[in-house]
Amino acid sequence: MATQLRNVNDGGEAILQALRNLDIDYVMSSPGSEWGPVWEALARQQVDGRDGPTYLSCWHETLAVDLAIGYTAVTGRMQAVLLHAGAGLLQGSMGIHAAALTGTPMVIMSGEALSYGEDREFDPGRQWFTSLSVVGGPHRLVEPLVKFANQASSPSTLYEQVVRAGELAQRSPSGPTYLSVPIENMMHEWTPPAKMRKAPPAPKTRASDADIEAVAALVAAAKNPVISTESAGGSADGYAALLSLAEALSIPVVEGMVAGVCNFPKDHPLHLGFGPQPALKEADLVLVVKNRVPWYPPSDCPAVAKVVVIDDDPIKDQMVYQSLQADLYLEGDVPTTLRLLEAAVAGAGLDKSAAAERRARAAAAHDALWKANRAAEAASAGKGPIDPAWLCAELSRVLPDDTVYVDETTTHRRFVQSHLQHKGPLSYFSVPSGLGQGLGFGLGVKLANPDRPVVTVIGDGAFLYNPVVQSLGFAKQAKLPTLIVVFNNQGYNAMRNNQLSYYPEGTGKQHNLFLGHTIDAPEYSDLVAPFGGWGRRVEDPADLESAINEGMAAVAEGRTAILNVVIGR
Repeated sequence: MATQLRNVNDGGEAILQALRNLDIDYVMSSPGSEWGPVWEALARQQVDGRDGPTYLSCWHETLAVDLAIGYTAVTGRMQAVLLHAGAGLLQGSMGIHAAALTGTPMVIMSGEALSYGEDREFDPGRQWFTSLSVVGGPHRLVEPLVKFANQASSPSTLYEQVVRAGELAQRSPSGPTYLSVPIENMMHEWTPPAKMRKAPPAPKTRASDADIEAVAALVAAAKNPVISTESAGGSADGYAALLSLAEALSIPVVEGMVAGVCNFPKDHPLHLGFGPQPALKEADLVLVVKNRVPWYPPSDCPAVAKVVVIDDDPIKDQMVYQSLQADLYLEGDVPTTLRLLEAAVAGAGLDKSAAAERRARAAAAHDALWKANRAAEAASAGKGPIDPAWLCAELSRVLPDDTVYVDETTTHRRFVQSHLQHKGPLSYFSVPSGLGQGLGFGLGVKLANPDRPVVTVIGDGAFLYNPVVQSLGFAKQAKLPTLIVVFNNQGYNAMRNNQLSYYPEGTGKQHNLFLGHTIDAPEYSDLVAPFGGWGRRVEDPADLESAINEGMAAVAEGRTAILNVVIGR
């Protein structure tokens, strides 16, 4: 087993070759002592000038996982994450949960030891005996969060087990997979397979022609159809297919309460806003397109509407409760399904007069909503304290049209949805799962978009949940400058609001005691200085435009920028 002094193929090379054959671009890692064999293989790759994944040392486990999520969200390409033992796996588990919620394919590995110093030829280190090992294996820690969790059980199977984990991650329903890799197996000599193959891409599935024709007949007959979506725009292809279907059939679009991406142009006359909208209540047919939670409470669906769910994975096994109220399913690749449905409705015969009428109704409703949002911005323009609606409007006006926004706001999400004008597919991403992931997600988006400005909008409370030092340090190290805009309402307003909703006339309200609300905050804009970044605090509305421009100038110079905007609500 003792290969550490010999330059031979071992388990580290097996892992790296598997990642090459899975077409992995990056190995994102918060380094742990078990990964010496992989680092050695990466060193040989560099010295030999071989193609293969680039290694990124990420300073923190949550950062490593979120970097992979953000990168895959833009590119659609699965990445690999190496964590440290069970401890690192636990540290990165919030990001792993986010990957599960969003169906982000990812191969995650961490190490373990099997011999605990009893093998006289190889000592993995006493830390595995004293503190790092997990009874039953570290895969037990993440089984609820991943599609597949297992141990790489032998040196002979290690290579194929990594390849299989990658192929499983990409199969519908896509999501993260996990392998625990014993150090002893990585140190063992490895013989490459006689037949070395590139792993093929996962095939796309599609709904049957009969099901598509049945839904086409419903659409053709409907008077008030509505599309409800959360993540149809998760790819440029999905965005284009949804836009084409809605325009061809004159069907208005409502984006979900927790829309995770830009699904449809906000300025389009068929866009009717976010969350519960009158159009849904009045609908006689709802096309639920990649939307896990189209209504809340979950049983509060339109009373008379037929509900058709269009999704590659409609019934989410990672959700504790889900009630789509579906009458029919079109299950398969969503862009393909939308294009086939559009063609089938054309073949079934669309009532053009009815379509024109509903398009006119939708345009009038959109117009009223659009004017109300612009009026809210105008009413608060230039006034102090800075209003979040106007802040979003100013960001939209001043920042370049090709800006990509990453959103980790909570109480301000409704302002971002209504007033921040991102443009085109893959121009907006909201951070899933728990707070504390926005900075890493934003850096992953920047890694995938090196030539586009990336702006992370984030609440002050959410900012504090993030691994801030690690994210700022990694951004400098990896040359990934972004603009971070802190929506600073000087407290955890979500906590205060929840206490009031539970106890509207309670002791907290009577005595102004909201113990979960207080943030004794640092000056956020100062935190970037040790990393050569730019920071500025803004309270006066007159300073906002110049501050945004200064921040973007710093980003153009390759420096991370933090704009701390104090807002009034």
